[in-house]
Amino acid sequence: MKFALVFPHLDERQRRIMAAVEARSLGRGGITRVAEATGMSRSTVTGAVKELEAGLPVTDRVRRPGGGAKSITEKYPTLEGALKTLVDPETRGDPESALLYTLKSTRQLAAELQAQGYEVSHEMVAQLLRRLRYSLQANAKTKEGSSHVDRDAQFRYINDQVAAFSANGDPVISVDAKKKELVGNYKNPGREWQPVGEPEEVNVYDFPGKAVGKAIPYGVYDVQANEGWVSVGGDHDTAAFAVETVRRWYRSVGKPTYPGASRLLICADGGGSNASRSRLWKTELAGLVAETGLEVTVCHLPPGTSKWNKIEHRLFSHISMNWRGRPLVSHEVAVELIGATTTRTGLKVRAERDLGLYPTKIKVSDEDLAAVPLRKHEFHGEWNYTIARE
Repeated sequence: MKFALVFPHLDERQRRIMAAVEARSLGRGGITRVAEATGMSRSTVTGAVKELEAGLPVTDRVRRPGGGAKSITEKYPTLEGALKTLVDPETRGDPESALLYTLKSTRQLAAELQAQGYEVSHEMVAQLLRRLRYSLQANAKTKEGSSHVDRDAQFRYINDQVAAFSANGDPVISVDAKKKELVGNYKNPGREWQPVGEPEEVNVYDFPGKAVGKAIPYGVYDVQANEGWVSVGGDHDTAAFAVETVRRWYRSVGKPTYPGASRLLICADGGGSNASRSRLWKTELAGLVAETGLEVTVCHLPPGTSKWNKIEHRLFSHISMNWRGRPLVSHEVAVELIGATTTRTGLKVRAERDLGLYPTKIKVSDEDLAAVPLRKHEFHGEWNYTIARE
């Protein structure tokens, strides 16, 4: 209260002197308490105390408003972009969390930035990472399966492909299936605002036999446009369902957004309905190529890195937060909640119900697979390949 009353009547130098006097009079912990009370940074109050103890000369000089050292981002407008470039290829995290994780230490990142000409400390790198919504990697999330010797090389290859397609104006999408959800009056993790004492009542037990069905969301995330498309199926998560979702996205959003595009890059996990070894995935994509005239390139994430997919962090985590605490009583509710997902960075999501039937155990013969116009890339052709137009 004291600072709030007096500070508006003081100039910047006088505020520093008052903060220093108060902090020194409080003794141990005074700097922290004054910093919290005034909103000044702890380093500013510490510097003011040192100036006070060294002896402050009486002067009429007052630093003009906005004077002093510029912030690091004002000094280097491209710094945040440079930092994101360093950490983005190595990003991973919990798909249910909006936070991102980075593998490199702040000291390593600072050293690389310094090599690029940025005068930045590792403490400043940590501050910038927090501002960019990154956090330290939790121990529980480090074991993601076997690590392939070319894991990092594959991520660099994917990033090169993304950069080339983006520079040419061709669409780049990240695809994956979200966790299946029981549809019915079941508890959904998380909390939402409700009148006190009036929580949403749901079933005590999550017995699948009482469920209306399953909600199977399969998503497409447009990396360049920051837009998502989700098909909510109810049958099975198969390669046919996955490719049908890509087809619906292209017809409704992709083609109008990229009218002149002749190529499409798909970044996908190495398993599930879009597995790198799935024959049905490749034959279904061949059908998509024949229909659309697009040349489709697929880059799979290396083994043990399923949580590194961009769609997990940029789409699925926000869907989970949007429908937290809300029972998915019907497929329509699931579609509405997914479609209502937005973020401060401008994420837009479109969702629709897919009533199609997608039987499992579909066999693809050697002849059918050989008929797919597939060209394997020189670098890990089992992960990177292009299905061309005939």
